Amino acid sequence: MKLAARFSETMTLPLLVLLATLLAALALIKLSADRAVFDSQQAQLRDAQTRLQKSGTEKELIIRHLPDYAKLDALGFVGDEQRINWLDALRHANQKGGLFGINYDIAARKAYPHAATLNPGGVNVSQSLMKIKFQLLHEADLIKFFAHLAEQNAGVFLLNSCSLRRSGNTPAMRFQPHVNAECELAWITAQPAPATEARP
Repeated sequence: MKLAARFSETMTLPLLVLLATLLAALALIKLSADRAVFDSQQAQLRDAQTRLQKSGTEKELIIRHLPDYAKLDALGFVGDEQRINWLDALRHANQKGGLFGINYDIAARKAYPHAATLNPGGVNVSQSLMKIKFQLLHEADLIKFFAHLAEQNAGVFLLNSCSLRRSGNTPAMRFQPHVNAECELAWITAQPAPATEARP
């Protein structure tokens, strides 16, 4: 009995020290885990604040440029090609200019070769080349024709080239064509790049 009591007395202090050490270790582990959770939450908070600030900036840019975008969209510059509109615009410009009809040929859409100089960001800029042949009373009708075509607001086009050649008609004939014209237009369109392309 005395031996058991003495053993109990001798072991009490080390057991208490061991218990205190275990409790301290558990407290440190919990504190370390809490610190890791806290750091993770802080990182998430900073990330959310950055995204919120970025979304605010993007929203301001969208609001600022929305009217210009709407004009380009209405013009047929944004999105898919509006080939029917282009052909209607050719017909109206021909009628308004009092010309003699137009023959056209449109190539398939391809990347606009000078897009890099425009720095379009996440936008794919494309062109569709259109070759047109038509007849004029005289050379000044060419400028009028393209002015009428631009007035139609059927899209954005660039005049790549034009060649004029006198026809064999007698100048005395007042309302007959005297000049043959062959021109190449580039109809330009822009489409947002897919999300995977837009991000570097």
